[in-house]
Amino acid sequence: MADDSNDSKSRRVPSGRMSRFGQFGRLAGGVAGGMMAEGARRLASGERPALRDMMLTPGNVARVADRLSHLRGAAMKLGQMISMDSGDMLPPELTEIMARLRQNAHRMPPQQLQKLLAEQWGKDWRKRFTRFGATPIAAASIGQVHRAVAPDGRGLAIKVQYPGVRESIDSDVDNVAALLRISNLLPPELDIAPLLAEAKNQLREEADYVREGEYLTLFGNLLADSPDYIIPVLDDEFTTDQVLAMSFVEGKAIETLVEAPQETRDTVMRLLFGLVLREIFEFGVIQSDPNFANYRYQPETGKLVLLDFGATRQVDAEIANDYKRLIMAAFEEDRDAVRKLALAAGFVSETAVKRHRDRIDNMIDIILGELNRPGLFDFSDRRFVGALSKQGMDVAADKQAWHIPPTDLLFVQRKISGMALLASRLKARIDVRAMVSDYLDIELRKAKEPG
Repeated sequence: MADDSNDSKSRRVPSGRMSRFGQFGRLAGGVAGGMMAEGARRLASGERPALRDMMLTPGNVARVADRLSHLRGAAMKLGQMISMDSGDMLPPELTEIMARLRQNAHRMPPQQLQKLLAEQWGKDWRKRFTRFGATPIAAASIGQVHRAVAPDGRGLAIKVQYPGVRESIDSDVDNVAALLRISNLLPPELDIAPLLAEAKNQLREEADYVREGEYLTLFGNLLADSPDYIIPVLDDEFTTDQVLAMSFVEGKAIETLVEAPQETRDTVMRLLFGLVLREIFEFGVIQSDPNFANYRYQPETGKLVLLDFGATRQVDAEIANDYKRLIMAAFEEDRDAVRKLALAAGFVSETAVKRHRDRIDNMIDIILGELNRPGLFDFSDRRFVGALSKQGMDVAADKQAWHIPPTDLLFVQRKISGMALLASRLKARIDVRAMVSDYLDIELRKAKEPG
């Protein structure tokens, strides 16, 4: 049996609770040392350094990114969750950390992989394959993916969860939150406890590979009538709670479409936005992780390959209705209605509206202007983002106005924002208004049908 081995980028995953805690301790110590050195340097230059400036030095940024990538698991995943489409709003130093965390993680060394798979499949597991590629074809925050061939010739993608990930979720999330707190990037008045609780719950679900396998099958059934999408087929023989096996599907990274013809890029983004509309308004279930690695493209067929359903969650009917009402008010260019609906849904807080009504109205006007432009929406034109960010940052400067929307709403919006970011990267041009109008018209007509 062939065994492709290359461990030049491997790094053992700390699996025990104490060993992971020690990694955070070393990170804190390294950051503190970097802060003292930076503080001494600035004092010697006659400056009075702020805590934030001493914390966010290039050296400390590198330390945080490297250590979280080493830990993988919830520590790395939480950083990825923060990063999606927030580059326009986060401080540049934090943006750099998050950008590094979106890259592939180190992979497990062969000995650690062998031990884990022996625990899951038995010590003679290699005999169950004609070929098992020891070098992963992808390594991310919670697991790494290997390509394999079963004796009957079927090609498989095997996702193996890093050891200790599930057991360390709570402590990892708490430790990352503590790092954000001591960095002075979050105001102490902001209550992030509900968000942290939901992040822990989400990560526990993502670490449940049996659950992910069920959603993989569900989406395969939901999209069975849609030939433009390909969903891998769950392989029950090799799937456990820490190993997810599925059919291997060829495809190129979605980012490679940057150089594709405009028509191809536009078509792909229409398919992805159309899928989001179906998820929210038809399926009532959404794959909420917009990580670009979850989407691949087949140039020869023009089809999209959809991967990774660990972050799938139900969409509450009331949230779907909130989006419908907001979109319809926006299409009618009714600023007051949009503001009231955004407040009721939880997008903004009552305090923010009371203290910053003019800025919020300006932000709404910018969005309405963009949404109601006739014809194709050019996602490569990000000029409006600067004006929107300025208004948003002015509101954010008032700590009393800080607000975290309901978590269910956050995860849906995260998917929408992630698709907009991908469309921007691909410089796609789509008639968004027509797509949404057609879909909402279908939904409204369905609602009026008897029975």
